[in-house]
Amino acid sequence: MRRNRKSDWARRMVRENTLTVDDLIWPLFVIAGSNVRQPVASMPGVERLSVDEIRRDVARAAELGIPAVAVFPYTDPALRDATGSEALNANNLVCQACRAIREETGDIGIMTDVALDPYTSHGHDGLMSGEEILNDETVDQLVTQALVQAEAGTDIIGPSDMMDGRIGAIREGLDKGGFRNVQIMSYAAKYASAFYGPFRDAVGTNATLIGDKRTYQMDPANTDEAVREAELDIAEGADMIMVKPGMPYLDIIRRLKDTFAMPTFAYQVSGEFAMIAAAGQNGWIDHDRAMLESLMAFKRAGADGILSYFAPMVAEKLKG
Repeated sequence: MRRNRKSDWARRMVRENTLTVDDLIWPLFVIAGSNVRQPVASMPGVERLSVDEIRRDVARAAELGIPAVAVFPYTDPALRDATGSEALNANNLVCQACRAIREETGDIGIMTDVALDPYTSHGHDGLMSGEEILNDETVDQLVTQALVQAEAGTDIIGPSDMMDGRIGAIREGLDKGGFRNVQIMSYAAKYASAFYGPFRDAVGTNATLIGDKRTYQMDPANTDEAVREAELDIAEGADMIMVKPGMPYLDIIRRLKDTFAMPTFAYQVSGEFAMIAAAGQNGWIDHDRAMLESLMAFKRAGADGILSYFAPMVAEKLKG
């Protein structure tokens, strides 16, 4: 076996999987103001960006060849309410960012998050009655949110809410609204994970979340359920499917890819990123090697692409 490992050229020649810049989607956090680059304490090197600063980072992404960015808002707590009404505001931060990105460059895809948690005072992804999430009423609002984002220029709707039936409803709404070319990347298998903490810091929901999300996000013990979730979303019109988190669920990525042969993505979530970034920062691991190894694991498991906060660093490494 060592003959095929004896030199760099030999290893490259027989390599089974390859990581390229085309595999990357860069998640960005948008915040109100101008000239704002606000560090996220629990995510070393990640910042909340005002719309003008997002333009600069998107220009950098386009120069590096990153195919798409994903936009998530930090909503002013004063604008959050029980129904997440700011999600429907055609001039909310996400919509402002979409328009600014489209003005900056037409050479990059824009993905936006459809869910209510960045906009609700209780931190949940849906409308509530007492402690119960109102699935169908939430889906109606998500359709409107998706249409608002489509009007602003998004290319990919990413429903992360995990309400039943939302993919079909959003697809129908987009088609009726004249947005047949807007794609849907379904968060098909989104688990009720402990790895989301730094993201919730970044969007400001850690402080507002009441209870937990286990009634609508998946049980980490389940794999058959992921297959059923993905099958439903594909039948309802999803163009792509996603597994979230990534590294703890490589088996799910492999199983969904083998079962459906659909474009399948992994989200290397904030907790995964923070562990590598912090350990590298402290000299406990080789940051760059661990970063690249973690992304290669997703490709090896069958992912066609990866949402990762490492995206610009990886793109620069690959380009170099």
